[in-house]
Amino acid sequence: MNSEELFLRSKNVVPGGVHSPVRSFASVGGTPIFFSEAKGAYLKSVEGKEFIDYCLSFGPLLFGHRHPEIQEVVEDTVKKAWSFGACEPYSLELAEFITSKIPWAEKIRFVNSGTEAVMSALRVARAATGRSKILKFDGCYHGHLDQLLVKAGSGLAGLSSSDSKGIGPEIIQNTLVLPLDDETALENLFLEQGKDIACLIIEPIPANYGLLPQRSEFLKKCRELTTKYGTLLLFDEVISGFRVSFQGMAGLTGIVPDLVCYGKIIGGGFPVGAYAGKKDLMDLVAPSGPVYQAGTLSANPIGMRAGLKTLTKAWNENPYPELEAKTKRLTSGILKLLVETGDSNWEAVTFGSLFWLKGKTKDPVRTITAIPSDHKSRFAIFFHKLLNQGVYLAPSGYEVGFLSAVHSEEIIEATLNKTKQALKEQK
Repeated sequence: MNSEELFLRSKNVVPGGVHSPVRSFASVGGTPIFFSEAKGAYLKSVEGKEFIDYCLSFGPLLFGHRHPEIQEVVEDTVKKAWSFGACEPYSLELAEFITSKIPWAEKIRFVNSGTEAVMSALRVARAATGRSKILKFDGCYHGHLDQLLVKAGSGLAGLSSSDSKGIGPEIIQNTLVLPLDDETALENLFLEQGKDIACLIIEPIPANYGLLPQRSEFLKKCRELTTKYGTLLLFDEVISGFRVSFQGMAGLTGIVPDLVCYGKIIGGGFPVGAYAGKKDLMDLVAPSGPVYQAGTLSANPIGMRAGLKTLTKAWNENPYPELEAKTKRLTSGILKLLVETGDSNWEAVTFGSLFWLKGKTKDPVRTITAIPSDHKSRFAIFFHKLLNQGVYLAPSGYEVGFLSAVHSEEIIEATLNKTKQALKEQK
């Protein structure tokens, strides 16, 4: 069966036909492609067409799909066990490796997703401080946790409104929301409510609503104010951890969080999340302390071993400088082709191996309100042109793109050739 037939079948038994909203192509239009295979930098559809992949499962695949070294470990693990529901050595090895390389991750607890990691870390923060309020920023996404699936309200600074039906006002009454990149608003809110805020949570490089690099002064102000008011600083590094550098944004900025959440890369392509932090905070978690959190499939051996192999490889090979260079080569090449075909109103935001193509703006875009109003429609056209040529980007103009270590110069050149052909047909 082809993708269209499979999608029609899926809509009969699955909400919207998909198991995560962005997969539906609702943001770009058209029918989602059903993929049956993946290898290296490539996806293969059920129709047998090959695509160069720059979505990479939204970030986990630092070394591409089914890297031979990682696949060998996965296959070996499957022969030994699928799940224990008991103590095993594999999660211990991964925990020891991470805590030995990340000084602010003195202890770590593995869960099954980034959402679960954030939920648990916030519970720790509330228990540690005895406070109820959580501060987040408009434009940062921390999973589909009720308390954080909110946006800034239209009233006074700090008020919030639900970003989803099914979340009552009583659930988000203790969630405060501020715009990114605004030290004055941040200082004013802490002056008014700082002693009631248990935790400030932020993506240190927001990458779920476009790519919105923040000024170091703003991130430092977050650390300064949380320290001053006894609020815990939580870095959500589910995307950036082990992706922008081995130690993530905390390592690059030198800003040490009290708690940190990881996901994606630490599972090597399997469902894994984690929250980590200072020993005194993590020791509040059961069975050591009174903060309850549990999970039947937490620390699944396949994800633990795939994650350890991925992180060990990243530590030993340090692919980050080369990934950054290739990302700039790809995006500069695309921009050059756009100019040559008469469309110069594009620019690329890059950070390490993350990239985001958007319309030109006078100033750097650091908040969601600064994103060009026609971005969604322009990206949808560009997305489908590349898709027709066999280049797969994340199917939303607000999702970032990713490169892996196996995106060779030859693959980048092939991508640019396909882009050239796509833009030629667009004229």
